[in-house]
Amino acid sequence: MPTVGVEEEYFLIHPRTRQVQPAGARVVARASAVLGDLVSGEFTQYQIEGKTPPCSGPEELRKELTRVRAAAVAAAREEGLRLCASGTPVMGGGVPADIGDHPRYRAGADQYRALLDDFAISAFHAHVHLPDREVAVLVTNHLRPWLPLLVAMSANSPFHQGRDTGYASWRAVMRSGFPCLGPPPYAASLEEHQHIAEAMAESEAMLEAGMPFWDVRPNPRLPTLEIRTMDVLPDIDDTVALTALIRALVVTAEAKVVRGDPGPRTSGELLRAAYWRAARDGWSGKGVDALSGRILPASVQAERLVEYVRPVLEEYGEMGEAAAFLRRLDSRGCGAQRQRAVAATGTGPAAVVDDLIAATAGQR
Repeated sequence: MPTVGVEEEYFLIHPRTRQVQPAGARVVARASAVLGDLVSGEFTQYQIEGKTPPCSGPEELRKELTRVRAAAVAAAREEGLRLCASGTPVMGGGVPADIGDHPRYRAGADQYRALLDDFAISAFHAHVHLPDREVAVLVTNHLRPWLPLLVAMSANSPFHQGRDTGYASWRAVMRSGFPCLGPPPYAASLEEHQHIAEAMAESEAMLEAGMPFWDVRPNPRLPTLEIRTMDVLPDIDDTVALTALIRALVVTAEAKVVRGDPGPRTSGELLRAAYWRAARDGWSGKGVDALSGRILPASVQAERLVEYVRPVLEEYGEMGEAAAFLRRLDSRGCGAQRQRAVAATGTGPAAVVDDLIAATAGQR
């Protein structure tokens, strides 16, 4: 049973204006007294990142996420701010974005220019232990058709700069403008995967060949396969359950690779269409099956995913986590649906921010 870990990115919010505040370095300094290197800065000064250590399963992951969030929430409060788990800043903030103090971030600003003016987005990344990088690349091929469904299930960014975008995941839309983000290429080997990354870096479409930012990648520094396509989620239970599904998907794919299956050659055009439809409609609408091109409700696609990975979920005793997550999605929708429902109470985006802050702190 491979271990799993999670990274979550959070916005720092002023409680009165509900806008983002550039206080990342100060909040990280406070939180690191408790968390050490499990907390760090992010691309903008409006964000921080919390990380878990490797965990054996849902209960340990839930415990660690709760601990990390509690320390981060407390550190933000000491600075007079609040922590918010949303894919985009609901009420917005400064444009151009206040970029974090890291050479890679500064290089990105020089390379991508106005694309980064309001590029403040927050994700959750799931890591599954998979040290064999050759196998990891082939596993990536198997994951590609399922990535749009992960967008739909995690969609939690309908608002941007104080207005409803009409999309469930505006974060996914913002990412689609970059040549180095989105679904990974199909690669028949680690060598081919690296060749594509090197060519993109040479063209300046990617910052570094050794650090691609595709939605699935063998992590450059850790012995893990990292899945990066999801919006950050406000509810820890949802993060834990989706991580269980992702681990089961990786383990299922790894078994196929070991048997000699290199993965389906999903059409790039269909995959982009599936991403776009998932970003627009989230859980509430229909999506594109990236293999067949058929239009199917997100709920049907999710049921197919669960059946596909059922043997692993049952072996690990995690079928209950997955089933409960799907029931929650069916009953109250994804994060985007929750945000819109709160906004409809009459107080609009400000109420959405307050609700997200409460959920992030475990008080909803």
